[in-house]
Amino acid sequence: MAVQRRFLQLSDVAEILNISASQTYALVRNGDLPAIKIGGRGQWRVEASVLEDYIQRLYSETRAFVDAHPFGDEPTD
Repeated sequence: MAVQRRFLQLSDVAEILNISASQTYALVRNGDLPAIKIGGRGQWRVEASVLEDYIQRLYSETRAFVDAHPFGDEPTD
């Protein structure tokens, strides 16, 4: 049985989101994706539930964008 980890390394987050490590670091540093620094070397960690909330927020934002900009809603001549 697999153990669900509470905290993820940025490399894990990058793999889950299928983005680069530098993109993940930028999301954390600009505050889009909340994270904590732990340990003597200040390694970043993202809580798994926070990542899921972030993903759901992106789904909502994308849905709102698509609703505001419908595809194929332009008049045809």
